Amino acid sequence: MKLRNLEETALFARKLGNELEAGDVILLVGDLGAGKTTLTKGIAKALGIEDMIKSPTYTIVREYLDGRIPLYHMDVYRVTEGIEELGLEEYFEGDGISVVEWGNLLDVETPENYLQITLKRTEVEEERELTLLPVGSRFTQLVEKLEK
Repeated sequence: MKLRNLEETALFARKLGNELEAGDVILLVGDLGAGKTTLTKGIAKALGIEDMIKSPTYTIVREYLDGRIPLYHMDVYRVTEGIEELGLEEYFEGDGISVVEWGNLLDVETPENYLQITLKRTEVEEERELTLLPVGSRFTQLVEKLEK
């Protein structure tokens, strides 16, 4: 799926965010500047979160509790050891939505159902190529809905 600019990326993210439920896990994969945080901002907007969404690169987890569902925004890029001690599984099984930047580096057990979104830059400046990889029936159905 191609998103031609930031507006289309934000629109897709809001569409996704409107469909998410407590306990959903989204793994974001992509190089630096691919749009992982931009996508998370759109999801937060759909959840009614007005806070400024910043990449949690150094804090690892940022919690946004003021939306219709809590959003747990994680970044595991800088975590080289002890990731299993961070208790990320508790977030995955909790009452909110977990969005994990650099989800491909996740060393802990992923849940049965999750959506992996890979973002790649194209030769056009703001354009992104998205690949949606649903794991589990919940996200297979969700991806079918999003791709219509």
